[in-house]
Amino acid sequence: MAGALRKTMLYLGLADDRVEHEDYVDEYDEVEVEVPHEYEAQVTPLRRSAPVAAVATSAPATGELRRITTIHPRSYNDARKIGEAFREGTPVIMNLTDMDDADAKRLVDFSAGLIFGLHGAIERVTSKVFLLSPAHVEVAGEPQQAEPVVRAGFFNQS
Repeated sequence: MAGALRKTMLYLGLADDRVEHEDYVDEYDEVEVEVPHEYEAQVTPLRRSAPVAAVATSAPATGELRRITTIHPRSYNDARKIGEAFREGTPVIMNLTDMDDADAKRLVDFSAGLIFGLHGAIERVTSKVFLLSPAHVEVAGEPQQAEPVVRAGFFNQS
């Protein structure tokens, strides 16, 4: 691009035809510079309560389940609350009735990724209410006649 601009400027007489950088030398003297070998950078530690793998393995037994979180998200920004509750090993009931269809679909997609990453399960309770259950929680209920629930797969939204 600079070559075409330079040629245009030369054609219009706006630039000189002289070489501007005649004093550059192709060869130079090598100067040895001492590089410090030991350099300690300041590191900010990450604050994590427990690693993700430890959360999945240290989940309580089925008999010790004492809490289910119900969340009524109003926008996609509430996905963080859903993710934090599910990551702690708590089953989450997600009621999407107050959301528009586009944001509800995004939240279901987020939840599908969440259950896939943490080996959980997602189950549709009604058309806009979903149950996210961690791997250590077994959901018992009436058998579905249309489709069996696939434990470790994505939720089909169609």
